[in-house]
Amino acid sequence: MTNIILRVICLTKTAAVTIIMRVVLGIIFMFHGIAKFQMGMTNVEAWFSSIGIPGFAAYIVALLELVGGIMLIAGLFTRYVSALFVVMLIGAILTAKLSAGLLGNAQMAGYELDLGFMMVSLYLAVADRSPFSLDRIIMAGKASQKGWFK
Repeated sequence: MTNIILRVICLTKTAAVTIIMRVVLGIIFMFHGIAKFQMGMTNVEAWFSSIGIPGFAAYIVALLELVGGIMLIAGLFTRYVSALFVVMLIGAILTAKLSAGLLGNAQMAGYELDLGFMMVSLYLAVADRSPFSLDRIIMAGKASQKGWFK
């Protein structure tokens, strides 16, 4: 218990903000994935098809948002999940949002939030592993097996 308290006290500002960004982004994407399943995947598939994206991509996006969001919250495979989110968001901007402009128009939201989420995802894809993540625990375990942290 004391070790956990010391870790919290010793967090740098950057580490604390990285944890907050990772968890909040994970929550946002998790809820986006849940929303897609709640509205019915056939509806999401039809909307994807209506804007020229193959319908099966709806299932990939919904699963990535749901499972990837949960993985970000836990801090599991953060770099890989974040990189996938960057690719997904680039696709969303290019296929669905670019024509509406940065701030959108009367019919559709713009891509400003997607751009913001993409920048946070890009940061998480290249940042050091954050404390209080499964990534950190897994890597510490692998390192101790190799004798690095004896």
